[in-house]
Amino acid sequence: MPVHALVFDLDGTLVNTAPDLLAATNHVLALDGLAPLETAQMNNFVGHGAKALLMRGFTARGRTLEGEALEMRYRAFLDFYMANIATAGSAPYPGVLPLIERAKAHGLGLAVCTNKLEGLSVRLMDELDLSRHFGAIIGPDTIGVAKPDAAPYREAVRRLGVSVEQSLMLGDSETDVLTARAAGVPIIAVPFGFTPQPVETYGPDHLVQHFDEVWPLLEKQYL
Repeated sequence: MPVHALVFDLDGTLVNTAPDLLAATNHVLALDGLAPLETAQMNNFVGHGAKALLMRGFTARGRTLEGEALEMRYRAFLDFYMANIATAGSAPYPGVLPLIERAKAHGLGLAVCTNKLEGLSVRLMDELDLSRHFGAIIGPDTIGVAKPDAAPYREAVRRLGVSVEQSLMLGDSETDVLTARAAGVPIIAVPFGFTPQPVETYGPDHLVQHFDEVWPLLEKQYL
């Protein structure tokens, strides 16, 4: 069955958000007098939401973060990140915009399915002038379920008016591979995102080194 919709992960796939996530995390660490993290560490911590990111960041600095202490720092993270969501250098990855334009010209629907809160996702994409290209932006709070459960992916496709069987995912992590498997759809993985191990170790259907490789692959196998 031909693919009629592409569903993108956000952080580490569609947009390199590491600079601003790092700034927000280091802001919270500094409130506790802790040393900042480096970008390389961030790449291992992103992908399961901001709370998990903070817990991993504090663990890296020898501190356990849980309960009310976690909630307080989570609120501080959200406040800082919302106010500075694209000020430190977050940007679409090379080749993303040409791929979006080709997909739209071909009549494909586009959606985002992410474990970043919906409001933050929309704010980020608005700042980068990306929201106008996408028919759905689904976060873990949109329907109260997060990846790798297939439910948010299915909701994204439903809002595009396409059957799940006519969709394909693009992601960068184990979470994305597991989401695609749960939804029963193919996944094209990119290697430059946020993952503690190379994404190919999680068994995606395809691995591309640059977004320029995606459209030829789609034409060859899925359109």
